[in-house]
Amino acid sequence: MQIITIKDGKEKQLLRHHPWVFSGALENKASLLSTGLSRVETKQGSFIAWGWYDQESHIPLRLLSWNEDQLINDLWWKQTIKESIQRRSVFFEDKASNTTTFRIIFGEADMLPGLVVDVYGTMLRVVISARVAWDHRDLIVSTLDALLKPAMILLSTDSAFCGIEHLAETVLYYQDGAYFTPSKRLDSIRFREDGLVYEVVPGKGQKSGFYCDQRENRKAIEAYAKDSVVLDGCSYTGAFSLHALRAGAKQVDLFDSSEPALKQALRHIHLNQELGVIPDTSREKVTTTVCDIFEQMRIIPADYYDLMILDPPKLAQTKAQAENAMKAYKDLNRLAMQKIKQGGIIATFSCSGAISSEQLRMVLAWSAKDANVEIQILRILGQGEDHPIRISFPESEYLNGFIIRVLC
Repeated sequence: MQIITIKDGKEKQLLRHHPWVFSGALENKASLLSTGLSRVETKQGSFIAWGWYDQESHIPLRLLSWNEDQLINDLWWKQTIKESIQRRSVFFEDKASNTTTFRIIFGEADMLPGLVVDVYGTMLRVVISARVAWDHRDLIVSTLDALLKPAMILLSTDSAFCGIEHLAETVLYYQDGAYFTPSKRLDSIRFREDGLVYEVVPGKGQKSGFYCDQRENRKAIEAYAKDSVVLDGCSYTGAFSLHALRAGAKQVDLFDSSEPALKQALRHIHLNQELGVIPDTSREKVTTTVCDIFEQMRIIPADYYDLMILDPPKLAQTKAQAENAMKAYKDLNRLAMQKIKQGGIIATFSCSGAISSEQLRMVLAWSAKDANVEIQILRILGQGEDHPIRISFPESEYLNGFIIRVLC
């Protein structure tokens, strides 16, 4: 068994169960280490954890278990996957099928590094962002197939990490116990979230194709949408807009940089209107605009919108990018505060893990000062319970948001 020694002073976080070990913490020479399971010890020879070493990964050592008696083998992977799914049992027990999309594995938060798995109705969507998960992909897929028996499993590498993990951008399709190559465009998969109906085409769309981490936050904005003129910034495929329409919004304007996403948003609006989930006048209340939201906020009319939803993409991948990201968030929120009606409501979010809730709150304070307005925080928002925050791994908290009222 390969033994990896941690430098003195670098073991404290690891003993507190943080799972990432960077090269600067390793006493061993990289040339003497090989890819695979490793026993991780302090310089004094005390056991810290079992880990997986891979020099090609930007995080060369990822810790898996702090139980010295634990055997890390195929059975461990199967059991850890099973336990993660079982922790989401409440979602599988939705008798009315109001929600059939949710996350069943959330990477390191579920002790499974670099692995995310979402349920979309009858399909499982697997996204891999670390080499250790890629090395175990066949075991992961076969275990998920045996436990849940989905109609299809779609597996892809996360393009945001392929470069630093030395992984090729890959999409794999799995059905009936084997991988296959689609001979034509696959049919849409239909699923529900909080009673609203959505569709994804396997292999299309950003990342996992749908953002179920905002589930509770989408429900929260309904309380403010009735009879409102709504701006849905970075709307993607229209989930926030559907909730606003269901609540009885007077008008909903969708803004996004992706024309295909906006077309899918309109498809979702038509679909839910036909099914009677949202009012039958919903489509005529909607406009869509392809744009850069940071530029669009400069030209929208003032004193027009009652409710603004600002859900921009991740602006900071790392802590080094946090300062510039905070400037961008400040600019966006300042413009919103200047343009919204007096007493209007802004639901504003950051999905940048490098920006904490406290930092986003500070950004809002700066924005209010520069906009010369007073704001009230009405609700503090975060990621859904199927995206748990592992206390020893603060990086698992990444989605932060506030619902605020703007007073002039």
